[in-house]
Amino acid sequence: MDHLVCFLPGTLALGVYHGLPASHMELAQELMETCYQMNRQMETGLSPEIVHFNLYPQPGRRDVEVKPADRHNLLRPETVESLFYLYRVTGDRKYQDWGWEILQSFSRFTRVPSGGYSSINNVQDPQKPEPRDKMESFFLGETLKYLFLLFSDDPNLLSLDAYVFNTEAHPLPIWTPA
Repeated sequence: MDHLVCFLPGTLALGVYHGLPASHMELAQELMETCYQMNRQMETGLSPEIVHFNLYPQPGRRDVEVKPADRHNLLRPETVESLFYLYRVTGDRKYQDWGWEILQSFSRFTRVPSGGYSSINNVQDPQKPEPRDKMESFFLGETLKYLFLLFSDDPNLLSLDAYVFNTEAHPLPIWTPA
């Protein structure tokens, strides 16, 4: 599963919030757990770009496996975007806790001495995560924005009733008929 798929739990939760079947929320929460585990099961606490599910679990083996070409982290926003939506829709603080863990891992393994952040080549080696010397603009424009909103307890700050976020996390007002 690609990390990019981790936008889906938030999309499903937002759909439920705006009237789609409540059964979608169970799927959203289960997918969110999967996306969280993609981070949690890595030594750095950061998700690789792609994981493969271990369909034949054995003691001592993870639920997900990572191929060497896929073990990088590009500071993507999709998981924290979904954490934001699930927290806003459910009020369950575990989503804030999960986001805090991810933020701490970003700070520990991707922060550079100059104060910025860098993508890393290896989420499985906390001793040598191998910084790439590249910070994509979406880290500032999306990842950190969703983390900021996740940690805000003010539901009126960019309320889901008044704003919709486009794919680049720009809040756009929801216009209602006059």
